[in-house]
Amino acid sequence: MSIRMRKFTLIPLLILLTIVCNLAASAQQHLDTLLPVRGFCIVAPKKSGVDAFANFITKELAPRGVNTLILRVDYNYEFQSHPELRDTIALSKADVKKLVAACRQGKIRVIPQINLLGHQSWAGRIDNLLRVYPQFDETPHVKMPEKYVWPNADGLYCKSYCPLHPDLHKIVFDLVDEVCDVFEADAFHAGMDEVFYLGDDSCKRCSGRDKAELYAGEVRKISDHLRQNKRELWIWGDRLIDGKTTGIGMWEGSFNNTHRAIDLIPKDVFICDWHYERPDKTPVLFAAKGLRVATCPWRTPANAVAQLNDMISFRKGSTPEMKQYFQGMIQTVWSGAEQFMDEFYGKVKNEAAGTKTQPACFRALFDAIQAVK
Repeated sequence: MSIRMRKFTLIPLLILLTIVCNLAASAQQHLDTLLPVRGFCIVAPKKSGVDAFANFITKELAPRGVNTLILRVDYNYEFQSHPELRDTIALSKADVKKLVAACRQGKIRVIPQINLLGHQSWAGRIDNLLRVYPQFDETPHVKMPEKYVWPNADGLYCKSYCPLHPDLHKIVFDLVDEVCDVFEADAFHAGMDEVFYLGDDSCKRCSGRDKAELYAGEVRKISDHLRQNKRELWIWGDRLIDGKTTGIGMWEGSFNNTHRAIDLIPKDVFICDWHYERPDKTPVLFAAKGLRVATCPWRTPANAVAQLNDMISFRKGSTPEMKQYFQGMIQTVWSGAEQFMDEFYGKVKNEAAGTKTQPACFRALFDAIQAVK
């Protein structure tokens, strides 16, 4: 074949490649306009599962248009600042960089999470912070039971740390800064959901204080610290919803008056609004307060699709001033990363759950996102 013939053969290929690239860019722009945040939230993998999860990011999350990954790290990292708080087996810096590289390749923003304020224990186990530093416990008089049941006489769901302890934040912020640095993150998720112990009458620092002000003060303190390094704070939204007035209840809403903190926290805090049993329309509440919000389903595909349709409707039907606050959707997963992947790939089946499974919800949500014209 002559040089001239090869030249004319290459021209259509270049045109085709240009068309394909333009179509891909157009599809991406459509998704970004439709839903700026298309998220996936899951516990960080165990050390032995890093390679498999990095592959899951590349092969499953990125192709579906996921652009935000919230990884619940907690103490599953080999912290250098406070090695006494590491899990026994924890992710190394090299492990984390594999996940960061996979996210970068897939153009996915990664946001690490450490549970702050609440969720300092689970069932009969005290987590690392209060186990190593018991002086930070908001309710040291409440002892962990040998056999945990709910409800119980102490009202114990999860322990909280005392937000007013003078030595607390130096340690906590060391962890926050280190995990954000290693994940190369411009945002941090602090959890802060389901806080039942706050402003306890027996706490010499918190007793008698307004619980909304205590909660908002902790949000503000964390947000102010992150802002020093140009990072933003993400939290779950349940403590900012009046669980009694709305009828939403004590889990997805607040029964201890922290909901008034919605008017006291900084406006640049990002709200992850989770509702699992009903597709409640509380994103409107947060948006009306000038807070960015994403809706977070769990395991019910029909609810996830309904919540997606609501979010799209909110964005389409809002003024330009309000539209910016309705940010998108985040699929949440509450099993281990390895367990989720096994179920996702059909290696194990959750027969008892029927159609209400986390993988089914994830697939339904992101299939519906891709189908929106």
